[in-house]
Amino acid sequence: MLVMLVSATVSKTSSLALTEENLLFLEAWRTIDRAYVDKNFNGQSWFRYRENALRNEPMNNREETYMAIRKMLSTLDDPFTRFLEPEKFKSLRSGTQGALTGVGLSIGYPTIYRGSSGGLVVISAAPGGPAYRAGISSGDVILAIDDLSTESMGIYDAAERLQGPEGTSVEVTIQSGTEIKHLALPREKVSLNPVKSRLCEIPGSGKDASRIGYIKLTTFNQNASGAVKEAIETLRSDNVNAFVLDLRDNSGGLFPEGIEIAKIWLDKGVIVYICDSRGVRDIYDTDGSNALATSEPLAVLVNKGTASASEILAGALKDNKRAMLFGEPTFGKGKIQSVFELSDGSGLAVTVASYETPSHTDIDKVGIIPDRPLPTSFPKDEEGFCSCLQEPASACYLNGVKLFSR
Repeated sequence: MLVMLVSATVSKTSSLALTEENLLFLEAWRTIDRAYVDKNFNGQSWFRYRENALRNEPMNNREETYMAIRKMLSTLDDPFTRFLEPEKFKSLRSGTQGALTGVGLSIGYPTIYRGSSGGLVVISAAPGGPAYRAGISSGDVILAIDDLSTESMGIYDAAERLQGPEGTSVEVTIQSGTEIKHLALPREKVSLNPVKSRLCEIPGSGKDASRIGYIKLTTFNQNASGAVKEAIETLRSDNVNAFVLDLRDNSGGLFPEGIEIAKIWLDKGVIVYICDSRGVRDIYDTDGSNALATSEPLAVLVNKGTASASEILAGALKDNKRAMLFGEPTFGKGKIQSVFELSDGSGLAVTVASYETPSHTDIDKVGIIPDRPLPTSFPKDEEGFCSCLQEPASACYLNGVKLFSR
């Protein structure tokens, strides 16, 4: 999950011996010093590293300075803390603002508890995108990109290779279960419209008639909370008497949007605890002043593609007993990254914290456990869901209990 920040200041204290390149390196060093979650800096003296780097690392031009910054970050042994050249930083920001040119994949590192031994794991495929149309789904493993093995490839290097000019293509080797697939995927401008909603009507008479508001939230970009509010208000005007919030294959995004969406559904309570190596350092909660839908029954759908900001939202709704969670254990990304812009337009993505759910559960590499499973035949889109609700014997009824019951 990302928090977008701009930190483009350079210390007023400088030495005549420091070059412009040295100052940029120091700017990156200070950003890590101030923001990084682990104040032991992976067991090293961070101040000594600075002095040694200024004496020994070549910084005669911008590329050498970038190499020195990357080398510094590598000593933290944290794949989520990374350097972003100006174009990559610009691309990252565009991705949180609504559109990206690529194949529509969110990817992560394999985790031991899933039994993955190599490659990169698909967290989710954007609905309607090239990867989704090709049948790639959560849990599949990317073994190669353009014939280059991903076994030792970082997720951000992989993401850069998957992105590219619209109209070009990229070849990927995918393992889905025991099947190996070689696919050529076209790169397209993948729309990141965060919300789809639908009114689902269930036949009945009088009090037995039900009107369910289905909301599919696909990403937490800067438009997400506003889009959720708009969907709720539209469905409310249709007199819905329950909501279903679908977070399946939502790999996260902007942390503040996750907090704002939780406030929409909760009348009060803790949303998330922010922690560092010393314990809880901050609490995000709500007093109900931003609440919009706190009374109607709410079911939340999750799966192994539900990650990061989605897990914060799902955990808050579950632990505050606002919603029942249905599906499978979520992805388990319990770390928070902030993005800082440096003075030359490059940037740093920095792990700034970990988090715990309101019940003090650390979900990193474990995920959130739902209240009930969903059958494998359960529909994955709004059209299928509404059709499913029409049939009392369908997968939308679990053990005789309606999914949307109180």
